[in-house]
Amino acid sequence: MELSKVNLARETNFAKSLYGDLSKPALYALKEIIQRHQISVTKGDVKYLNGGWYVTHSGLLRLAERRNCAGIHSRPVLESSDPTTSRWVFRAAVFKSRACRGFVGYGDADPSNVSPLVHGAEMRVAETRAVNRALRKAYGIGICSVEEIGSFAEPTPPSPESKKLPHQPVNGNNGNYGGPKVRDRLCQLIRQHQLDANLVKSYAVDFCGTKTLREASREQVEGFVAHLADWAEKDRNALLCQLNSYLGGGKEGAA
Repeated sequence: MELSKVNLARETNFAKSLYGDLSKPALYALKEIIQRHQISVTKGDVKYLNGGWYVTHSGLLRLAERRNCAGIHSRPVLESSDPTTSRWVFRAAVFKSRACRGFVGYGDADPSNVSPLVHGAEMRVAETRAVNRALRKAYGIGICSVEEIGSFAEPTPPSPESKKLPHQPVNGNNGNYGGPKVRDRLCQLIRQHQLDANLVKSYAVDFCGTKTLREASREQVEGFVAHLADWAEKDRNALLCQLNSYLGGGKEGAA
């Protein structure tokens, strides 16, 4: 059941109270997430970090409960793990119904990609990441989870090409879309930030909520391009994490 306008306004207002003035692309993305998945900011289902929205583990579990998830199985992948160096890899499978063959996700953790606050708990972090990834596949959650991000000590240095290309504002009111076409702007972003075009296309389809990119309206594509530009500029590492979630065709073992 779709959220009422009153509830949607309450969610967006609460998000603004937590994170300050949010950009139009950020608010647009939040509304899409709330309307499609009934995810709540007030309940802590999503967080806004480094210019992007991330779903939380608790938010994914609540979503699974609402959708009457039949079960979640997880196990360590011992052949890829090394307990002596605190490196763990887990495999998780989410079963949406008793007849479902399972949506599979993998998660890894070691001291280099977790926060210093959870050093010594790498095994649990790896399992949580695997479960999150499997849940996101099962229920079509296009945004990355907080627990999957890992720990980045330093921001990624800009690529040589990004230094050559001048920064272009993403707000359509300043003429950005009045000149080059939206498609040209998207291609420029892919080149500038060295993104995988096929993964970007998969993300765009998921973001717009259509079966193909051609079915998306101009407003939806403009919203995606603005969102992509904003995220790539603020946190390329997190964006790459999101894009990598579409590797391998997205769903594995779908019923």
